[in-house]
Formats: sequence, C-alpha cells, structure tokens
Amino acid sequence: MKKLIYSVLLIFTMSAVFTSCREDKKDKVEDAVEDVTDDIGDGIEDAGDEIEDAVD
Repeated sequence: MKKLIYSVLLIFTMSAVFTSCREDKKDKVEDAVEDVTDDIGDGIEDAGDEIEDAVD
C-alpha cells in the first residue's frame, strides 16, 4: 500500500513540475510579434537615415 501511495505522489509531483515549467504558446507568439515590430521599426529608421544622407 505504501508503494502505491508513494508512486501516486511521485507521478503527481513530476506532472506538477513539468506542467508549471512550460512556456505558453501565447507568450511565444507575443515575443515573436514584438521582435518583428522592433525589426521593422529599426529598418524604417535606417531607411530614413539613408534617404537623409542621399539628399545631403
């Protein structure tokens, strides 16, 4: 009986640990969108600088 209880407790503990450490897909998508918007903003700034340099 003790082995059964210990086994159930071990399985519960393992599942709780691995479930709480997962990163949500929503967080990954939000991070990716933020990275893309930052890259686009940097590209726009670079293009504006190049246009100003070309005009000068």
